[in-house]
Amino acid sequence: MLFAAALAAMTNAAGAQGTFPARPVRMVVGFAPGGGTDIIARLVAQKLGERWGQAVVVDNRPGASGNIGAELVARSAPDGYTLLMAFSSHASNPALSKLPFDVERDFTSVTQVGSAPMVVAANPALPAKTLGELIAYARAHPGAIKFGSSGIGTPVHLAGELMMQLTGISMVHVPYKGIAPAMAAVLAGDIQITYAAVLSGLQHFKSGRLRPLAVASRTRYPALPDVPTAAEAGLAGYEVDFWYALLGPGGMPAPLVERIHGDASALLNSPDMKQSLAAQGCIAVGGTPEALTALIRSEYQLWSKVVKAGGVRIE
Repeated sequence: MLFAAALAAMTNAAGAQGTFPARPVRMVVGFAPGGGTDIIARLVAQKLGERWGQAVVVDNRPGASGNIGAELVARSAPDGYTLLMAFSSHASNPALSKLPFDVERDFTSVTQVGSAPMVVAANPALPAKTLGELIAYARAHPGAIKFGSSGIGTPVHLAGELMMQLTGISMVHVPYKGIAPAMAAVLAGDIQITYAAVLSGLQHFKSGRLRPLAVASRTRYPALPDVPTAAEAGLAGYEVDFWYALLGPGGMPAPLVERIHGDASALLNSPDMKQSLAAQGCIAVGGTPEALTALIRSEYQLWSKVVKAGGVRIE
């Protein structure tokens, strides 16, 4: 009896893999239209739809730093017809508050779509031309430097907290309602620095209105070849990427995951898609489901420590 049930489950899973998708697929985005996650999701949705011969519809469910959209997916049937385009905050959110879902148990990893390196961006009036000089200035002038973020508990805020904890410096956090007003505040000189994705600051770096002090990734970013990594600038261990990932509800059958992962990986490895993502300041990744699960776990562990050490509280 048990053997027959197992055989039936395997047959159904194989059948689902062979016929998937037989109808439109929904890709949930937990952020408003026009933002980075939404743009990446629409690029992937369009190309997957072309590959599958079925529409992949982006469904924006903004709110609670992506948690509203994530909960919707967590509660959906694990049949592949509801997917989530997750942002970095997916791994840090559970460190900040109790959620109605578990970021590992209630989701199935498919693949990391891309990575957008973070840049330490400063107003040129700040008397620091390098990351090392910024740290030295902050040590000599505790609390003199203000850093802006897109809100309390966001990845940008946590990036500043991590820098303070690694260096022992003291800066003042100024939260804004999004990265755009935070960038505007740095440009105006109201605050001294922020942590920005390459794309959001690129035009200002090229014009000289913002000074890129370091890229918080393991390697230099092609669009900013002269900007050192944080490690090259003397701050080892400071690696903060804004990443995007494709997830499904927990309990998706392995053959179905393999099918979606295979198609997504082929897409992300194509020159056309790499170019499209690069235009958005994003490096295509396309790793295994296991690699994505490991990333989410390691990011959660890192930000849990940062949140606890910094006493970060969402008001």
